[in-house]
Amino acid sequence: MQEYVPLDLSAVCNVGAAEVGMPRTPCAGAQSLRGLPFLVAGEGSTPRFVGLGPVQAAAGGPAAVPVGGAARWVLFAHALLESQLARNGPVGQVVARYLFVYADGQSVPVDVRERFEVAVTQTGWGQWPFLSVPDDQDGLQPRWQGAWGSAGGRQTEVTQGWARDYYLWAWRNPRPEAPIARIEMGPGTPPVRFIVAAITLGHADEDPFGHSAAVPVVLTLPRPADAEEPFSLEVDVDRGVATYPYALPAEPDAGFLADPARGWGEPQNPGNSPAYVEIAATPSATVTVRRGGEEVGQVRWGDLTAAGRAETERVRFEVVDTGRNWVHTTVLDDATGRPVPCRVHFRSPRGVPYAPHGHHAHVNSNLGTWHVDVGGDVRLGQITYAYIDGRCQGWLPRGEVIVDVARGYEYEPLRERVTIQPGQRELTLRLKRAADMATLRYYSGDTHVHFLSAQGALLEAAAEGVNCVNLMQSQWGHLFTNTEEFTGGPAVSADGATIVWVSQENRQHMLGHLSLLGLKQPVMPWCSDGPSEAELGGNLETTLSHWADACRAQGGTVVIPHVPNPNGEPAALIATGRVDAVEMLVHDPYFHGEYYRYLNAGYRLPLVGGTDKMDSAVPVGIYRTYAHIPPDRPLTYESWMAAVRGGNTFHSGGPLLRFTVDGQPIGSTLRMGAGGGTVEVEAVATSVLPIHALQVVQGGRVVAQVEEAAGARDLRLRERVRVEGDAWLCARCAGPGYTSWPHFDGWRRGLMAHTSPVYVACGGDYDPFDHGTMQYMLTLIDGSLQYLRQRAPQWKPGDVTHHHGEADHQAYLERPFHEAIAAIHRRMHAHGVPH
Repeated sequence: MQEYVPLDLSAVCNVGAAEVGMPRTPCAGAQSLRGLPFLVAGEGSTPRFVGLGPVQAAAGGPAAVPVGGAARWVLFAHALLESQLARNGPVGQVVARYLFVYADGQSVPVDVRERFEVAVTQTGWGQWPFLSVPDDQDGLQPRWQGAWGSAGGRQTEVTQGWARDYYLWAWRNPRPEAPIARIEMGPGTPPVRFIVAAITLGHADEDPFGHSAAVPVVLTLPRPADAEEPFSLEVDVDRGVATYPYALPAEPDAGFLADPARGWGEPQNPGNSPAYVEIAATPSATVTVRRGGEEVGQVRWGDLTAAGRAETERVRFEVVDTGRNWVHTTVLDDATGRPVPCRVHFRSPRGVPYAPHGHHAHVNSNLGTWHVDVGGDVRLGQITYAYIDGRCQGWLPRGEVIVDVARGYEYEPLRERVTIQPGQRELTLRLKRAADMATLRYYSGDTHVHFLSAQGALLEAAAEGVNCVNLMQSQWGHLFTNTEEFTGGPAVSADGATIVWVSQENRQHMLGHLSLLGLKQPVMPWCSDGPSEAELGGNLETTLSHWADACRAQGGTVVIPHVPNPNGEPAALIATGRVDAVEMLVHDPYFHGEYYRYLNAGYRLPLVGGTDKMDSAVPVGIYRTYAHIPPDRPLTYESWMAAVRGGNTFHSGGPLLRFTVDGQPIGSTLRMGAGGGTVEVEAVATSVLPIHALQVVQGGRVVAQVEEAAGARDLRLRERVRVEGDAWLCARCAGPGYTSWPHFDGWRRGLMAHTSPVYVACGGDYDPFDHGTMQYMLTLIDGSLQYLRQRAPQWKPGDVTHHHGEADHQAYLERPFHEAIAAIHRRMHAHGVPH
């Protein structure tokens, strides 16, 4: 016997859509509503209905639909076309009466009430009926595309089913074995416009519309051709709902626990298998799996849930629900016993994630949604972590749960199994300190963060163990960001350990970018000279040098971000001493080489670490700056920035460095005789993640190193190094040979650390010189001038009053470059080089 059988109502239909004033004309014929079959009388676009309101009252007598058989359920597709609620009428008014008459003469009357069994199909939000469902199912938005205006709504992922034409109501037959002779349908009192469009008999022992919650199902594709293709799975359920499917990690359990990158993500599984989806459906539902649009397998939901497992030629289905508890989790600092901000990830042994409530198992469906997905969560490869203040709550599966917890580079990450017992409502985890850099007076900061709110930045920084965050307002084309966050002062956490200052990154696509830290007033314009930084068709209004001067005038700090690119004006900035520090954004020989080039030419440039965080694939502080604040000064934003300018800093992407030259700290100038000599270098690197090489670099060359091929948590060296003239020395550490295995952030940054220099002056003031670098800088400056004169867009002179108020705008733009040329020529002259 078929599970659901539609009845033919054509013999009793008495009205069309236009006659009863339906807001739209539905189709006639066989219909699938929420995966169930219904039959609407009529043909094509001329449906016919049973009208129970004034039409039926005029005709007299109820409409009787013959049945002639037994049924567990009787399903109605019906609609109320006028509402008393709109006129402040009572809730629950009887708008129709159904009488179920059995073959033995017994009958069951049922009142059909507004807001219970039916409602007006075009009812407003919040007025849906209690006991019926709309004819349209809840569902998902298109996964990979959509209109720009829907970008915000797309983040919800879901669509709610609204009644297009009908509400569906299921009557449960109290005598499922007794044949039903007929169904009599009459109007309520007073009669209102009401239609019955279709009736279907249900024979399945199930609630036709279901009301069970979703459970996870693991999908495994045994054929390599299916499994290894780039992820393209889709899952459809005809009588229920399914979430988007997601790939599961290749090593969800033992391999995950043994991974040395605990706390810092795992590789993303790019293929189709294994994967998981969450499904809620009726037992008679069909679950269909497609890969790239091609069907690869089907299963009946009731069969799958009964057996727990089903297998087709190309798909294996497994229900992996073990039950769940709402659990309150607390993460404590093991030493203090107090809750500690951190980030957390929970998963089942199969890799199914369970995010704390208010957080996401997959940030924005794992899409690369720049700018719109920051805040509250961070995704590192396969894993989305939730930022918490030390406490969270939400569903966790019963049985084994794998937890992955981290707090920056000074705490041991925690990745372990725990067991959630039935009825358990509390879970306590403990994080242990691996290092305490504050006791050494080194405080961490991220010089380069975008798009977060100031309050969000406070939480995320605390959870990553970052003391200072420079949150940047800026401009991308016609988009201005963080405008409302700028206050001209710090936002400080209650314990004083975390500070956020909203400042600026000012940007120009050819000349370069500049981080202006600690601004008390905005420096405008934020960006200049067209996309991608400034608005379409914009003029070149200013230069980086003028921005730097304005920042310095406020007592701010000037940093060249992601040195040196864009590589136009940095040479002029460095030549004229307008730069307080440079930021290394990625672990790459080119960026190292550019930094070393300027150091070799005698320029003192403290090194800082920043993330350029612009989405949730980047944690605050994954690249960070440690700056040394003297013992007589407390941690404040001003003291931290003074420490950055002072040069006792190191950049960290994981390892923690200490470095001295003849006992002198980073940023110092060590003085020797004119002939030079040897110095003792001492470097120590400790790390919660494995490191393989610790090196000392002099003038860009490795002059001392220690390596550990298997990886280590602690590397140390102490050696004598020959210095024959003015020189700089730095310590650095990373992977084998100072290459590096990457982090799992969106940049795939290397695990590395690098100190600022210790400078060695031999026989006088520190003043090394490199003629090649001078020529390199002059060439860049000349190129920038040529750009200003020939390519940079400008308004017609005399038609514009510029922000600087000077009459000769071209002279204003060129001035810093001429200053830089003069400064370089003075250095060349001082070193006896003709120019």
